[in-house]
Amino acid sequence: MNIDLSKLNYSFKNKPLLVGGKAKEYYEIRKSGEDTDLIVSTEDYEALSKMYPSNLKDLWGDFGIVVYEFEIWKTICQFDYDYLSDGAIEMKDYKIISLEKLLFLTALAIKKQKYLDDLYLIVDKVLKLKYKDFDDSKYRALESSK
Repeated sequence: MNIDLSKLNYSFKNKPLLVGGKAKEYYEIRKSGEDTDLIVSTEDYEALSKMYPSNLKDLWGDFGIVVYEFEIWKTICQFDYDYLSDGAIEMKDYKIISLEKLLFLTALAIKKQKYLDDLYLIVDKVLKLKYKDFDDSKYRALESSK
């Protein structure tokens, strides 16, 4: 997956954190939509908000910038870059939120059916990864002998 940040014409002080649909696509949970959701550090948010003052968004106190295909957020549900980037996967120009933090953010949005559906998909992915080396043939043999 290639996220081209060059059109923003900005050099990030901290690698932006990929969240949302593109992160779900990275983890092979589902295909993403057209937009790219990012969380950025406070320093990067402040600089970008000055560059794009007519593209600002306030969603219940979570401040964002919507420019091109990007939704760039300072926080999501008041959780910031430092908290959400813990355990992230490092890419060349950005980070990808950890699967656990992606699960957490999706659970926070559970009131919408789309995110409830995503929650089931992420839980399934987590369990498949956790039990990928489990040989259940012995378990099935025990169950069938009862």
